[in-house]
Amino acid sequence: MSAQGWSRIAFIEAPVCDGCGVPFDYDLGAGVRCPACEARPRAFDRARAACLYDDASRDLILRLKHADRPDLGGLFALWLARAAPELLEEADAIVPVPLHRRRLLMRRYNQAAEIARPLGRRAGKAYLADALVRRRDTGTQGGKSGSGRRRNVGGAFVVPPNRLRQVEGRRILLVDDVFTTGATTEACTRALMAAGALAVDVAAVARVREAAQVSI
Repeated sequence: MSAQGWSRIAFIEAPVCDGCGVPFDYDLGAGVRCPACEARPRAFDRARAACLYDDASRDLILRLKHADRPDLGGLFALWLARAAPELLEEADAIVPVPLHRRRLLMRRYNQAAEIARPLGRRAGKAYLADALVRRRDTGTQGGKSGSGRRRNVGGAFVVPPNRLRQVEGRRILLVDDVFTTGATTEACTRALMAAGALAVDVAAVARVREAAQVSI
């Protein structure tokens, strides 16, 4: 990416919603949540994203996701360390949003894992590569409404019985590449909480400004 391209990345700075991390136009005070989070509390505690998901950031994220560029995971880990320092400090362990095994075979790597692994190493936190699995192939979330996305991923994630001890009583930082409506991260959170996690926070490389439909 050119220097001009880098300058177009819309990094998210405070103030943000304490719940979903959407940027506010002005500071409303500590711990304030946006109307959407107030109206429908999230399954996870807090979410933060490094930048907005737009034309500038989409190119880099798609390179990681579809263009065989897992090396970009280290760069995104640096972005998340800057965007979510409190969440990272309070986490006991880091878990990537998993791919279904069929998609993992096609892609050869999980983009969320390529971000979460160096993030955990950088922060000195336990990285739990397979504490959470996607037990059915949910397909793409692109083009679906918020309710459609929630139905699509409902019950799709589970903590395997032999990984319960890794999750029980621990505060988990869940890592993904893009936060859209939060349907996927909420489904993951419910699986982790059902397995005994103390709490779940979310860190994503990019997020849409509003809960709009995007195709990734």
